[in-house]
Amino acid sequence: MFILEEPYVSDLLAATVAELGLPVLDTPMARRRLRGPPAVPLLSDDAFAAAASRPGALLYSNSENAIGWIAGRLADSALPERIALFKDKVAFRDLVADLYPDYRYFGLPLRELRAFDPSRLRAPFIVKPAVGFFSLGVHVVEAAAAWPAVVAEVEGEVQALAAMYPPKVLGLERFVVEEVIEGEEYAIDAYFAADGAPVIVDIYAHLFGSAGDVSDRVYFTSAETVARLTAPSLEFLAEVGRRAGLADFPVHVELRIDGSGRVAPIEVNPMRFGGWCAADLADFAYGVNPYRCYLLGERPDWARIAAETAGRTTALIVADLPSSVDLAAIESVDHQRFAARFSRVLELRPTDFNRYPVFAFTFVEVPSDDLSELRAVLGADLREYLRMRPAG
Repeated sequence: MFILEEPYVSDLLAATVAELGLPVLDTPMARRRLRGPPAVPLLSDDAFAAAASRPGALLYSNSENAIGWIAGRLADSALPERIALFKDKVAFRDLVADLYPDYRYFGLPLRELRAFDPSRLRAPFIVKPAVGFFSLGVHVVEAAAAWPAVVAEVEGEVQALAAMYPPKVLGLERFVVEEVIEGEEYAIDAYFAADGAPVIVDIYAHLFGSAGDVSDRVYFTSAETVARLTAPSLEFLAEVGRRAGLADFPVHVELRIDGSGRVAPIEVNPMRFGGWCAADLADFAYGVNPYRCYLLGERPDWARIAAETAGRTTALIVADLPSSVDLAAIESVDHQRFAARFSRVLELRPTDFNRYPVFAFTFVEVPSDDLSELRAVLGADLREYLRMRPAG
């Protein structure tokens, strides 16, 4: 079963929905993206809720914008409670706190950020919305002395960010202030099967330009990456699934793994894989359709995949824009010139840049032994590809 919502439904997801013929909730996004052919029947709120309540029903949402609907229409199920556990970063930290006794974090209302004593944490540390999405509102605090300036910046962002996403997706009334988690950062798309066993459908590395970089600009995957991280990732997922009682449940997990192999979680995002169209990276890299895997109980044959894709790295480039850009003033984007940065573009997907601070999602392929194109775009000022409307 599918709930399709803003901000984005990829062609792969839309085609999978049509192919599987499973129930789809009637939403404006579903009507726009599933016009056919073939036409996909859409269910009313009542009919979809009844179908989702049946034993064994599997539900996938591409967007956390669906959380409000689930909380209201499936309140008698276990889903709202499980979703709330993971959407609230403080609640999730509490769930696994005993596994990381040396790790310090605090949950604070927005109004109390100014009064917080930053010396209670080792610098650098992070401040971010307790209910967050897409690295929005995330800041690195390099030293205690920088705290007042960072808080002022957070306060200034709140109004603009609140207009982009519903409160259940991006909550700006509560924040978590936490120590920096050491290690390389990775994202995992996985689902918990009916018996609670975790199944990985992709693992991708999150590339950063510096220690203070909190952007979501570059992710990449390779069979070598998946093979190296499968065992520790499955061990961590199994423990989280046991504590939360997860079954028939898709997740997008962000974590860090240090040099000794120790896994430390950043967050677990419920009911979906990678946001916007990041989950499609598995299809470009390996021919793995993550949506089919979850809804049909398929498990990728990673041994075969490794043999077929050795030496190849596939990446997703998120063409994000700084908060200083007036999105409404963007007239056009030179997508062709942006694509020319990369030697092998698999697909470039333009987005609604007047509504969201991203102008494209671009899937590229590079040799595993040469990530220079990916590193070069990390620090690039992408405003050079914008054409702004004349002032006045």
